[in-house]
Amino acid sequence: MNISRFFTPTLLGLALCAGAAQAAGLVPPAGYYAPIEKVKSGEPPRCPATPMPYTGALQFRSKYEGSDSARATLNRESEQEFREKTAAITSLERGVNQQVMRYMRDGRPQDLQCTLQWLGAWAQADALLSTDYNHTGKSMRKWALGSLSSAWLRLQFSESQPLAPYAQQSRLIEAWFAKLAEQTVKDWSGLPLKQINNHSYWAAWAVMASAIATDRRDLFDWSVQQFQVAAGQVDGEGFLPNELKRQQRALAYHNYALPPLAMIAAFAEANGVDLRDDHDAALRRLAERVIVGVDDPDAFADKAGKNQDMTDLKKESKFAWLEPYCTLYRCSAETLEWKQSMQPFKTFRLGGDVTRLFDPKAEAKKG
Repeated sequence: MNISRFFTPTLLGLALCAGAAQAAGLVPPAGYYAPIEKVKSGEPPRCPATPMPYTGALQFRSKYEGSDSARATLNRESEQEFREKTAAITSLERGVNQQVMRYMRDGRPQDLQCTLQWLGAWAQADALLSTDYNHTGKSMRKWALGSLSSAWLRLQFSESQPLAPYAQQSRLIEAWFAKLAEQTVKDWSGLPLKQINNHSYWAAWAVMASAIATDRRDLFDWSVQQFQVAAGQVDGEGFLPNELKRQQRALAYHNYALPPLAMIAAFAEANGVDLRDDHDAALRRLAERVIVGVDDPDAFADKAGKNQDMTDLKKESKFAWLEPYCTLYRCSAETLEWKQSMQPFKTFRLGGDVTRLFDPKAEAKKG
């Protein structure tokens, strides 16, 4: 069969590239092979000073400190202290994502070198590897790992091969990702089912992105296993019992559970592991329950016992999961129209411009 009849030249190149890489090891979805869009001239943005590598204890106050078991009431004082203590970590996550997005768009080498400088400094310092941590601390570790390793994949797998001249720096950074992933597995393994919620799903996403970056099948398998646990938690109506405990934030946290799960499923599929039908298509059930809930949250109010706080659901980036999800399942015309109305989706928790990775022709469609 002549497969070239079914692909544009660009997509054919990406498909062949992905196929060749798959034979060699773990791979991301095809969008990660995209080349640099164009090379711009002119004065590049200045590389800011590297955020100070965080090597201290991962002991941070929770923004819900003092809340009841629902963990749904914000504590402004503890949130402020949390943001101050974690500022360097967040600056690294946001900065690296911005640099990678700019570099893949404009091709200015200064952005790439800035990313290598920042990540290299944190890797050299063995940052974020403290075993003195609380729940919020280990949460920061896995969030940072997911943000950084998923952004790195765009550089690592791009057909432009921007990292080719930087093998030594790349090895240092990827070895750090591996150490962070191994610790993340320790942090989030062996929890009783009643404690497994969106945090575990985000940990699994961080480990999945790291597994691809480091070509570690053991990490990949752990992430898939965590997805299957999550899928088993979705009840017949599409609810997650441990997220219903969040009362007025139940819908928001169901939605928050979807980005890591959809990304894990998309990455698993790229490596020949189809999770779409696991536990009677649990991911689809969960997504459809959330999509309906955004328009009519009454079912969540009934289940959780409180009217739903819709504040987080007004942020379009919170629905970035629609990009990988709509490549896994056939989304309805209404859902696709809703997705298009919010594009492009950019979130550093998923490595930057998710629309570029999963729906690269989105801008042309809008035109």
